Amino acid sequence: MAVKLLKSILRRNNNPYVITGEVKGQRFTDMQKPWRRIRKLAELPDVRIHDLRHTYASKGVALGQGLPIIGRLLGHSQPQTTARYAHLAAAPALEVDDKISESISASIEWKKAS
Repeated sequence: MAVKLLKSILRRNNNPYVITGEVKGQRFTDMQKPWRRIRKLAELPDVRIHDLRHTYASKGVALGQGLPIIGRLLGHSQPQTTARYAHLAAAPALEVDDKISESISASIEWKKAS
């Protein structure tokens, strides 16, 4: 859906980018001023652009996606960069650990009752 929308936006002549920069044929490179205006309008004063990437990675991990896939989606060329998000994988792993432990505990309790 996003790709379709982006492809529908008119482009400047000889510039393939949706958000163009001041230099002819280049992309826009400094999002800080527009980002401040967006945050103000959205009443999100403390949200950084990096927070959006971090949230995206967090949701991907929560949905069971591996760090290599998330790294590729984020455009990381080095696995070490994505490995910084490894702590995100801890929460789903702990949930699985709890379920396994509960299952083992339940089977032990069942055997004791027999």
